[in-house]
Amino acid sequence: MLRPGLTFKLSVLLACIGVLASGATGYYAYRANRTLLVKEAERSLMTSTELLAQRSSVAIEDIAADAQVLASLPSSAAIAQADDGAGKNAARERLAQVFFSFMTHHREYLQVRLITREHHGLELIRFDRDASQAVRVEEGGLQEKGQFAYVFETLALGRGHIYVSPITVNHEQGAHSAQGRPTLRLGTPVVDERGVVVGVVVIDVDLARLLERLQVDLPGNYEVYLANEWGDFLVHPDVSQTFGFDKGRRIFMQETFPATRPLFEDGRSAVMLNGLAQPDEAPSRILTFIRRPFGASEGNRFVVLGLARPLSDALNGASMLGDSIVRMVLISSLLAIILAVMFARALVQPLQTLAHAATHFFADHTMEALPVRRTDEIGVLARCFDRMRREIRSQIDGLHSRHHELAHLARHDVLTGLPNRMLFMERLEEAIRGAESSGEALAVLFVDLDRFKQINDQFGHSAGDDVLVEVARRLQDLLTSADMVARLGGDEFVVLINGPRSAGPAREIASRIKQTLDDVLLVNERRMTVGASIGISQYPEDGASAGALLLNADAAMYAAKSDANCSYLRYQDLPDAQRSRATMGVVRRREPDDFLVTPDDADAVL
Repeated sequence: MLRPGLTFKLSVLLACIGVLASGATGYYAYRANRTLLVKEAERSLMTSTELLAQRSSVAIEDIAADAQVLASLPSSAAIAQADDGAGKNAARERLAQVFFSFMTHHREYLQVRLITREHHGLELIRFDRDASQAVRVEEGGLQEKGQFAYVFETLALGRGHIYVSPITVNHEQGAHSAQGRPTLRLGTPVVDERGVVVGVVVIDVDLARLLERLQVDLPGNYEVYLANEWGDFLVHPDVSQTFGFDKGRRIFMQETFPATRPLFEDGRSAVMLNGLAQPDEAPSRILTFIRRPFGASEGNRFVVLGLARPLSDALNGASMLGDSIVRMVLISSLLAIILAVMFARALVQPLQTLAHAATHFFADHTMEALPVRRTDEIGVLARCFDRMRREIRSQIDGLHSRHHELAHLARHDVLTGLPNRMLFMERLEEAIRGAESSGEALAVLFVDLDRFKQINDQFGHSAGDDVLVEVARRLQDLLTSADMVARLGGDEFVVLINGPRSAGPAREIASRIKQTLDDVLLVNERRMTVGASIGISQYPEDGASAGALLLNADAAMYAAKSDANCSYLRYQDLPDAQRSRATMGVVRRREPDDFLVTPDDADAVL
């Protein structure tokens, strides 16, 4: 009876080793790739969550600023102090037009009200959202609201303070479309010239519409979660899970997602979980949650914001790689058996090389050492390793590219590609620090297009977008590499001029900008002119901070727009009365075709 020889035994042993090594390598690569993809997806989702939270904070600050603007109007204090809401009042009607304009241009506002301290908190001016229309509630429908917390707690605040209510469902009677809607209320006191609080301005915000506007650029398969400081769901993909405290059964985030409990109990700032590592808590999904303060004037209140995306999106690349790995393992197993029989001794060295490559999978020098140029089975196996590594790196590079795109979108205008307000303010602060240390000056030019609204109305928003792109291009062509142009929003642009060019030549640059924007634009085979009004502020004469320079340039632009004889002005050239009004704050809407009103002259305009 013939016994198996050493060649047979070695062939069998080497074949087994080859099969096992190939399978283990494929399994490790597949698992490692899945883990890497999910971790990158978690980081990308966390970036999106933080961006959404930042947008929410900015949106609430904008609403608070609107409330303070309305409260700071001199006619608001006069009416809240002396008016009883009965009969017609010319001053009240003019002020109501200002309230109406805010309602018209902020579709997320459900109610805007002026409530007096007297007469048990009687509403003097009230506009409700009814479908898509702003409806004024007349004298017979005005109510006494002194018993509500958002009135008496706001009355207890000082000038300039903001009351932020808990997010609740509006159950007030006669609230039109606001009734039954998730509502956030912001209030600020109305103070007369003696410093006495005589009333409040309250803005009710539709939480659902606000979040819908903020998450407009998120992928469609992302899910949003929001909970208050107790964990009650305020926003959930399943609306039946929201506002349980209002329906008699509370549904808590920390019970639905136990991993979020440290956010509520230990003050942790962020939590990430995925269905790969925690299949019971996050089945088939990747979730990120962050804790953010809510309503700074209310102490330690906070909300927890979360985003979720399907796990399958992150693992699409891993599935494709898995198929390749299976094919690679089958091929390598077959090659191992054939080569073990034919070249038992010769196969030892190549298998050692392949084992080394499996151990140092991501090392470039290992891939170079493999015999990828051979045309036999060993070459096929080596190329499979190389292809697998390239596919993994391609997936990781794609995730990094997406992360960089999100970071770019957060700091640049989507339409024109110019820096946005956030990036411009950072660069302006850097320029101020550099100018302070070097003793050089700098200038800020605030550019507002004059006839952009007419272009939008006549030719449509698509043509308006093309005009904005062309204006951005022309502004960039006028400036040097040391200067910067940014788009703040709508038809507003701002230019930063550094170094010696910012002194006298700032007016010359403003004149060139005015001239080039007065030239005919050819957009979609249409000839049109847009024109511009420009305000100039210089450091350090017109302000020592980024906010002051931008505000004073804005005030100078507004004065230039109001002056028919001059299309651009420097802040220092403004009369003292206009400069004092500028220090109180320039009121600006956050949408295209903004109008400007200062608190002192709002009544005169209306």
